[in-house]
Amino acid sequence: MTSSSLPYDAVLCDLDGVIRSYDHSELAELERQFGAPAGETARIAFSAEHATPVLLGEIGEAEWAAGVAEALAARLPRARARELGEALRRAPQRVDAAVVALLREARAKMPLVLVTNATRRLDADLAALGLADLADHVVNSAAVGVRKPHDGIYRIAAERVPVATGRCLFVDDLWENVLTARRLGMTGVHYRGVEDLGEALLPLAGA
Repeated sequence: MTSSSLPYDAVLCDLDGVIRSYDHSELAELERQFGAPAGETARIAFSAEHATPVLLGEIGEAEWAAGVAEALAARLPRARARELGEALRRAPQRVDAAVVALLREARAKMPLVLVTNATRRLDADLAALGLADLADHVVNSAAVGVRKPHDGIYRIAAERVPVATGRCLFVDDLWENVLTARRLGMTGVHYRGVEDLGEALLPLAGA
């Protein structure tokens, strides 16, 4: 099978929710101990007000955690609010080895670009997780100043390869991000498990 007969010429893949996940068990336990509503810390942290500045690289993670703590301090003692913010920031990161194996196989046949809404810490995180060499390019919202689902970050990713947007496979766990990819003519896959990625990459099996 030649590359021209494949449905795409590059793989664009999300990081969080596909490749990387976080263990928030410590945070959940602290919320329980402190009498905070379950999930309240994450709800605040990932609201547009608090997430947008850190994901666009306008502030660092320490400032982000401090802002979350400040919001939590409206209902909790300040020391406990700070502890919750820090527990969120230091949550252990985990990698899905099966997803990584599929992506490494795909990259042997065509370019792979990570397209992620992440913080300034991303390069260090990828190195610590053994993923620094996973992709040909990494397009990080904190570095390029635009985040998914804005179409600008998708166009940047396609230009890095470079291929036309209509020749890209895009994989993401958030439906709104997949919708933007499809609107740009990409083959958009809504990731809910490793089987979704495996099925999307089947056309590469004989390449």
